[in-house]
This record gives sequence, structure tokens and C-alpha cells, in this order.
Amino acid sequence: CVGKDPTACYLRTSLPQDAVRRSKKAQERGMGPREMLDRAEVENKWNLTPMKNFRSPRLTQRIWRTALVVLITSIIYEYVFDGRNPCFALIGAVYGVGSQFEEGFHNGINRFIGTMVGGILVIPFYSLYMNPPFGIPDWVWLVVGLSLVLWCNLALGADSAIQPGTVVYFVVMFTVGKERVVPYTIARIFDTGIGVLVALLLTILLPTRCDRKKGLSLMNFWLEIKEAFCSYRNKNQDMRRKEEENFGTSGKWRKNPKDN
Repeated sequence: CVGKDPTACYLRTSLPQDAVRRSKKAQERGMGPREMLDRAEVENKWNLTPMKNFRSPRLTQRIWRTALVVLITSIIYEYVFDGRNPCFALIGAVYGVGSQFEEGFHNGINRFIGTMVGGILVIPFYSLYMNPPFGIPDWVWLVVGLSLVLWCNLALGADSAIQPGTVVYFVVMFTVGKERVVPYTIARIFDTGIGVLVALLLTILLPTRCDRKKGLSLMNFWLEIKEAFCSYRNKNQDMRRKEEENFGTSGKWRKNPKDN
């Protein structure tokens, strides 16, 4: 059956011999494997298809927590911010939801740092790209700005924020009009931060089972933020070490305190 239609393989290996003979005759009449299976008189025939292993996922905490965060953020933007477009706040809110506070913080701060770095740097380089000075081609300014986005994320120790930073950089560079660059970029940074903050506050007020075991509450909110930020920094340092091993660079990073 290697390289052949999987349904035909199931029919050949799983059906009784008389059904196989009927299927061969049907195939001679020009019927495909799916049509043959539809017409086959076999009990529980659909258990013979690859879909037999499909299981619908349960309604997990991540689903209802994400839905609740999106609902709260939408209400805030509708009534507190007077109908302001909540698009980027909702994206930030989804990023800020995790299986525990630390995971949500990592994903949320990653999104925020990347958005902030890419958004701030795209403002001057948008002008340089659209009106290149000194006779330098526009694509040179594009690449220089991109390189600076990467460098700033690395300098901040936020290696994993490179992707969201470059997304914002290119989106603003190629899809936003000249008169909207500054207000759009500032709004995107602000809204992303609001969404992430709402998600983290909800996790504090409704902690997961893992967070309850750690004693997460409003009383130790800032302590949890500090610990989550330290683990975020250590995680990025681990990524940097693996990158240096892969690329064969000679940079040296201090050991992760957890390794001692």
C-alpha cells in the first residue's frame, strides 16, 4: 500500500474477501475508493477510515480563559476607550493567556517588547525608505532598519521577541500610509500592552491550579512579575547559548543561576 490511496489500502486489508471482490468489480466500473466505501455493505465501515482516530478536544481552561479575556478587553475598549478599535489589544490579550502565570508573562512580554522595538525603529526608517537620502537605494535603508531591530532585541536580552518585532516593522513599512505611521505605531504599542496586562490580571484574579499551589495572588503580584521576568531572561540566554553552539560563534554567556 506504500504510495497508494489510504482508503483503498483500508478496503483491501480490512474488508472480507467477498467485499473485496465486489470492490474490485466496482473499481472496474470506474468507481473511486471513496465511492466504493460509501456503497460497501460492511458493519462499522467508517471505523476503517483514517478518521477513526480523530478525537474532539475537550473544552479546556485555556479556551474559556482566552474567551473571557477577549470579552473583558472588548468591553473595556467599547466603554472605557469610547469604541476604540480593540484589534491589537485582543491579540496581546490572547498572547498573555497561558497554562500558568509564567507562561502567559513570557508570551505577553515577548509580544510587547517586539512590538515596541519594531514600532519605534520603523518610524525613522519609514521616512528613509520612502525618501532615501544621499543617493542610497531604498532597500539598503530597509535592511539597515531590520538589522537594527534584531540588534536591539538581542541587546535587550529578548532574542525570542525578534519575530514579533520584525512583523511590526514590515507591516508598518509596507501597509500603513505615510500620514498614519506615527499614530498607528504608538496605538499598536499601547494596545498590545493593555491586552497583555488584562490577561495577566485575570490570571492573578483567577489563578490556575499550578499558580494556586505557588500561592499566586494580588498580594505578591510584583514578586511574581520579577520572578517571571528573571525566568524569561534566563530562557533567552539559553536560546543564545544554543544559537552560538549552532553557528559556532565564540561569545560567552554567564551560566544560568539554576544550573548551579
